Amino acid sequence: MGDAVREPTETRPWGAFYVLDEGAGFKVKRIVVTPNGRLSLQSHKHRAEHWTVVSGEATVTVGDDVRTLTRGQSIDIGRGDIHRLENFGAGDVELIEVQFGDYLGEDDIVRYDDAYRRG
Repeated sequence: MGDAVREPTETRPWGAFYVLDEGAGFKVKRIVVTPNGRLSLQSHKHRAEHWTVVSGEATVTVGDDVRTLTRGQSIDIGRGDIHRLENFGAGDVELIEVQFGDYLGEDDIVRYDDAYRRG
């Protein structure tokens, strides 16, 4: 399904995400981060995540580890790990996020730093 047909599940200051599937204990999203977009430095109390980059060049921080991931590369983020996704490139970064946990609500975010001053 292309973007022209499917509306984002939610738009955010850094881009948008689309919920592709969800069930008991899991949720799958497509996340699109626009150029110079950055998610908040955050953690989750109830879920772990697995990110796979499908396009662009993503700068990913997990704890003290900062790395650049490109198409086909992935990273695991454990429950409670402090992490961030940033796009310093000229084009969008797209990734598939698979969440695992006992609660997968959007309010399970503890923000430590946020360029958009969200709580």
